[in-house]
Amino acid sequence: MYLRIEEFEDQQSIPGDLAFGVVDADTHVKLSANRNPTLEWGELPADTRSLVLLCVDVDVPTKADDVNQEDREVPPDLPRADFYHWVMVDIPPTVSAIAGSSCSDGVTTGGKQQPPGPDGSRQGINDYTIWFAGDEEMAGNYFGYDGPCPPWNDSLIHHYHFALYATDLERCAVDGEFTGRDVDKALRDHILGEARVIGRYTLNPRLAG
Repeated sequence: MYLRIEEFEDQQSIPGDLAFGVVDADTHVKLSANRNPTLEWGELPADTRSLVLLCVDVDVPTKADDVNQEDREVPPDLPRADFYHWVMVDIPPTVSAIAGSSCSDGVTTGGKQQPPGPDGSRQGINDYTIWFAGDEEMAGNYFGYDGPCPPWNDSLIHHYHFALYATDLERCAVDGEFTGRDVDKALRDHILGEARVIGRYTLNPRLAG
């Protein structure tokens, strides 16, 4: 089983047009094109009944004290947590690709409510739903893909795991505003195979250079 991403290879940098935010010389960060990448996969296990796609940043700071603060950086030894950027379930095994920009093309204030995807698939909410919960302008349920936007002063380059799972599930046991954590629980003992591509991204000019 394999997964390929057209715009970058495993352990390489994610292009800015696939991100939620890019570096801005005056304001640190500005909104970007926020396009979903071009995915292709194959060689699925014979008994695959559906596929699940997750994109997870595994390097999110667990404390916000230093996040996006002038004249300081988020320390590298701070414990890190997961941040889900894309949650898609019930992808038919007959599907073998997702075209670039077909599920996300631009930032939607308040989140995309019915993001397009492969026929039969369902998309959950990503963790921008939590991040923007207290922001009067941006708050909402962020369904589908929204790309990287790590703290602009983080001392670590963030790693984004695009993971595709082949499952024995006809339908993943999640409903409504389901999250990546809900899907992780539902997948226990149902994964037949998996493939992933890890992309790197930073908004810290010191690291980007």
